[in-house]
Amino acid sequence: MNLILLGPPGAGKGTQAKLLEEKHGLKQLSTGDMLRAAVASGSDLGRKVQAILDAGHLVSDDVMISMISDRIDQPDCRNGFILDGFPRTVAQAEALDHMLEEKGLALDAVIEIRVDEEALFGRIETRAKENGGLRADDNADVLRKRLQVYRDQTAPILPYYRDRGVLQGVDGMASIENVSGQIEAILKVPSTV
Repeated sequence: MNLILLGPPGAGKGTQAKLLEEKHGLKQLSTGDMLRAAVASGSDLGRKVQAILDAGHLVSDDVMISMISDRIDQPDCRNGFILDGFPRTVAQAEALDHMLEEKGLALDAVIEIRVDEEALFGRIETRAKENGGLRADDNADVLRKRLQVYRDQTAPILPYYRDRGVLQGVDGMASIENVSGQIEAILKVPSTV
């Protein structure tokens, strides 16, 4: 089973991806985690990524597509994967479709987690308190920039996937358990939550 979780920053994509990973043996591929690992490595790429993330911008398509392609080829993705934070643009969505087709793979579902943007500021503040402010992108100014980038660049991929018949939506303002149940219903897999 190969899935994409979409939604603005703070919508709960990472939380739901982890639940799906645990329930179904899929591998969560969080581009945010991959990028943070690059930053932690101290490599040239990591320093470049750090500057881009701190400014609230997105990493180039070629870097992201290459990272995802390599990651999908690893053995722990054999049973399927959940993309969290990718694709972010129509160009990336098209490149992903092409890449998957070359690998003999397809997407089973693209799930949009719909949320009230104003509520996201509270979520980001809570997340910053819970992790001790370890993520530089957990602040209101960066969130505002990331929301604008989401609206301008990522939201246009929703019609792309709707036209392909794989886009489904869930109410991300519900409890974590309820959102998980909505996703399980889309996947037609009984929820264990």
